[in-house]
Amino acid sequence: MMIAAVSMALVVFSACSGKGKDTLPKKDLCLQLYSLRQLIGKPELYAQNHEAVFKQLKEMGYTSGEAASYANGKFYGVSPEQFKADLAAAGLTALSTHTNHQLSPQESEAHDFTAALEWWKEAIAAAKAAGMKYVVIPSSSVPTTLAELQTRCEYFTEIGKLCNAAGLKLGYHSHSHEFKKVEGVTMLDYMIEHIDAANMFFQMDVYWAVYGQQSPVEYFQKYPGRFTMLHIKDKYQIGQSGMVGFEAIFNNADLAGMKDFVVELEGMPKGQDIMDGVRESAEYLLRAPFVKESYNK
Repeated sequence: MMIAAVSMALVVFSACSGKGKDTLPKKDLCLQLYSLRQLIGKPELYAQNHEAVFKQLKEMGYTSGEAASYANGKFYGVSPEQFKADLAAAGLTALSTHTNHQLSPQESEAHDFTAALEWWKEAIAAAKAAGMKYVVIPSSSVPTTLAELQTRCEYFTEIGKLCNAAGLKLGYHSHSHEFKKVEGVTMLDYMIEHIDAANMFFQMDVYWAVYGQQSPVEYFQKYPGRFTMLHIKDKYQIGQSGMVGFEAIFNNADLAGMKDFVVELEGMPKGQDIMDGVRESAEYLLRAPFVKESYNK
């Protein structure tokens, strides 16, 4: 019953979504598909709704997606090749994926990455088969000691080397907790300073940085070139809260080293539709004079 209702909402949205779209410029615009988890986040929902969802994303001006549902060699319950084909049918590509495999306490203590790296080999191969450019670790807990954090940096380094060998790049997505201190040292700073740029970039979530009382631009100045990707996010739809200085962030994109950015919505206020928020976010960025057509040219 819920899936039928969702599908009906998609049909209604599709009939109304074309208004004004021809006046908007074309830009590289990626959406973190986690934003639409209530529509496609589970294999059964994906099977039911992905065609309508991807078609609408294309109509809104999006050009690619970042996956958030990798498991056992598949994305959203389908093979990497099928996921790539599903996006391509709507005129989209798969830019990246959020994928994670944490070390057990025993593996961390023993500094043994053997089994974990075997897991990563399959995940990286899946990302490659889906046509992606990046694999991004979406989160990591705050360790209690610098020794534990150093082990994690060494683990990420080895994953990065596997990505490099496959022609992909490894990134780390930061929230607000990475600005906490471990033995007096800011976790994010330690990671940036102890993982070679050749093996990992950082995908700063600009909303969570501001939420953590940090300035994204100051971090770009402190660590220029380390932020190959950004998550462009607000409390709800982009530009809604006034909390995040998007113009300053985009005006410093070259300093950051940004090559691609990803829109993400955690949700919408009660009673408001997520597809409206996704559309309004696209329109904000497409109309913004400070957002370039592409950052890869």
